[in-house]
Amino acid sequence: MIKMVVADIDGTIYTPENGISAEVKECILNLNKNGIHFAIATGRTYSSAKHVADTIGIKCPLICYQGGMVNSYEGEILDVKYLDEEIAREIITDFRKRNIHLNVYVEDKLYVEDDNEYIKDYIGDKGIDYFKVNTFDDLDFKKLNKLLAIKYDEKFIDNLIIELQNKYPEIYVVKSYIYFCEIANKQATKGNAIKFLANKYGFSEKEVMAIGDQNNDIEMVDTAGIGVAMGNGTEQIKAKADYITESVSNNGFVKAVNKFVWGDNV
Repeated sequence: MIKMVVADIDGTIYTPENGISAEVKECILNLNKNGIHFAIATGRTYSSAKHVADTIGIKCPLICYQGGMVNSYEGEILDVKYLDEEIAREIITDFRKRNIHLNVYVEDKLYVEDDNEYIKDYIGDKGIDYFKVNTFDDLDFKKLNKLLAIKYDEKFIDNLIIELQNKYPEIYVVKSYIYFCEIANKQATKGNAIKFLANKYGFSEKEVMAIGDQNNDIEMVDTAGIGVAMGNGTEQIKAKADYITESVSNNGFVKAVNKFVWGDNV
């Protein structure tokens, strides 16, 4: 029996073009009404994840930074894993030389050195603010959530991820979107966050259904008892999933919940 459903945001329950459909909202609220836990799992900040929860109309746990921080809806930090400062500063110095745009997240705040198209496109309607600084070198990195490299070149991002994984095996490097390279604590995965929440609520992660569309969702799809990939998902996540549902534009999330939570008795 499924006791908790965990969903990624972008490409799973949300699209920039259409937002979150009425059907998805109703489905999530129905889970809550019937005593089934629901959690959001995202690479976004707490404030951005909460903005999504508010849009749905639900108070639920928020897995942020790929699992680097787990928050209550109200903002209490339930679990946190910070990125190593020394490695982060080494990467920042290297990326600065190569003119690779970086978002730097410290204590749930987003900082950039360049107020450019990358950050403006990234912010969109995510419901978060950002702060421009002259240099990241002046920031205190004791509570560094993650780094996010952005480059409008998918092949470049793919190669960058391989490069960083080989050079820094002690950190977590993953592609969360075709142009995004995420850099975080090794244990900062959505899969580990699912284990944390399942333990907190007193059931097994095998009683969880997790659904996502990108490579940063692979760990949670692999960890959950039922792992679902969106029809618009990457080939890598589809290969790991127990089931492939329809695309986000066709309410694939709703169809997966109906199948595995309600047994299509809806």
